[in-house]
Formats: sequence, structure tokens, C-alpha cells
Amino acid sequence: MKLLVMNGPNLNMLGIREPSIYGKEDYNYLCEMIKNHCKENDIEVELYQSNHEGDLVDKIQAAYGNTDGIVINPGAYTHTSVALLDAVKTVAIPTVEVHISDPDTREEFRKTSYIRLGCVNTIKGHGLKGYVEAIDFLKEYLSK
Repeated sequence: MKLLVMNGPNLNMLGIREPSIYGKEDYNYLCEMIKNHCKENDIEVELYQSNHEGDLVDKIQAAYGNTDGIVINPGAYTHTSVALLDAVKTVAIPTVEVHISDPDTREEFRKTSYIRLGCVNTIKGHGLKGYVEAIDFLKEYLSK
């Protein structure tokens, strides 16, 4: 099984950006946690982060035909990007949306998620462990 774990804008600033919301662990910690979990579960994983919407769209399109599932935290693009939604719908790769915080408990504009319409699940508000939950969900989902 091969998964792509994607992160959008500002997630490379974990540990610096609003630690009261996103925690004190940095992006490298998140990547190592994901790699270790995937290794323990015999899952091949590719990690990708970009602050640019088009780069994220390109990466989703490049996953077509060689990736079994996608975990994506689109960051602020959650609330603005029809392009990411269209990319996920186009490739039809089972995708799980993940958020470190729970956007539904924050500012009103964060309650809208375009990409959710193309996802098989959303995990929000579980901190960094939400990524592990998303990976585990896809492992189960893809084994059916």
C-alpha cells in the first residue's frame, strides 16, 4: 500500500505558528511520526508540503495511477480551494482530510471545507495523532 501525506500552507511552520492551537512539535517531528507509523504498518509513504496551491494540485495529479490513498491537510486552502477539490475528484484516489485543530470551533470562515466534498473521511481536532488516525482509516478502508 502506498500513501501520499500532503500538507498545505504554513504547516512547515509547526512549532512556531500558534503553538497554543497547533502544538509545540515541529514539522520534522510530524514527518518522523508519520514515517515511523507507516514503517510499523508496512505502508509506503511519501510526504509533501507546499505553500502553493498549484504545487498541491500538481502533486495530487501526479499521484494518479501510483498511489492508493491520500491524507491531506490543506491548511488555509481548505476554505478557499475548489482547485484542490477538483483535483481530488479527478484522480478518484480515496482521500482523508485531516486538521490538527477543529476548524468548526474556530472562526466562522474556517467552518467551510471545499475539499471535504471529495474525501472519504475527515479527522479534525485530534492534534498530530489525527494523521495517524487518517492513515489507519485508509489502511482499513483500502483493505475492504
